[in-house]
Amino acid sequence: MLLKYVFVLTDVGVSIGGGLHGFAFLAFAAASVILSVNQRWSPPVTLLALASAVVPYATIPAERWLERHGHLDGDWRRVATGHPGDGSAVNRLLRWALANTALFVVLMVVVVGGVFVALLVVGPPGS
Repeated sequence: MLLKYVFVLTDVGVSIGGGLHGFAFLAFAAASVILSVNQRWSPPVTLLALASAVVPYATIPAERWLERHGHLDGDWRRVATGHPGDGSAVNRLLRWALANTALFVVLMVVVVGGVFVALLVVGPPGS
């Protein structure tokens, strides 16, 4: 940003940094959704976690709030717990992902990478 807007030299740094930032944003969003399913967050709590990534550094107070209110407590749900929601497709998928962690990580990298590439092809808003 300094090279582009202050010294008016090049926008290569913005292209590289912006790309890395965009990929990290998408990965954070994916992780928030996975965690919200595991922890059975309500939609407002999930939206708070997702929205916190939009404002720079807002993830820090959001994470502290989630921790203070117990939304981060508990283990990963690798087996059905008897909860009525355990039979849903999303919860079954979560248990499969936790049982096949390496494969799931590869799939998530492919999915997040695919969304990232699609967004790069589409280009920035208004272009």
